[in-house]
Amino acid sequence: MSNSIYKVSDDFERSLSKYTKAPFAVVVDSMTNALLMCLHYENVKDKYISIPSRTYVSVPCSIIQAGGKVNFEQVDSNTLKGAYQLKPTKIWDSALKFTYGMYKTNTHMCISFSGVHKPLKLMKGGAILTDDENAYKWFRKARFSGRNECSYLVDNLDMIGWNFIMPPDTSARGLYLMGQFYHPDGSPKHIEDVELPYPDLSKFKVYQNDQNL
Repeated sequence: MSNSIYKVSDDFERSLSKYTKAPFAVVVDSMTNALLMCLHYENVKDKYISIPSRTYVSVPCSIIQAGGKVNFEQVDSNTLKGAYQLKPTKIWDSALKFTYGMYKTNTHMCISFSGVHKPLKLMKGGAILTDDENAYKWFRKARFSGRNECSYLVDNLDMIGWNFIMPPDTSARGLYLMGQFYHPDGSPKHIEDVELPYPDLSKFKVYQNDQNL
């Protein structure tokens, strides 16, 4: 695969792959946009996607924006911890999980670097972890306005995409901060899952399927 327009982003992606044990990593400007791309790739239009009733608001938003329908699964606790699957897709919301060897095979795991509670704090940013090379190539192209990684003056434009590129200064900071996840002897650290409270989103009309745009 050719290098991206930002070498530092390639280096950051390689460091994420090494730490999480994912064959491929694609960095983007937010985990919300990572989810949105994955939902489009999985073609969820008119399909019901099940998620916990307590999660971050951008998850049902992304499902609806991708043309899917939200099915809320009630949870006993008022908190959410670690990662969960957007059933029945390969997509996992891993906003609250980031640790060594975390990657689950045959998935698209979306991780978050936004907010003060995330282990890797970049203020804003996210990534997709996958072992599907075709999906990896599609995500790279989709995040770059559907472009190949060359000048648009000579590109063969054949895909609709989004402007979801992670800025190079964010990638540089992420690459630098990856050092905190290793001990001085070079062995990786295991990080505890984050647990946060969330409202019960099933109570809000805006996320009901008869209210979807």
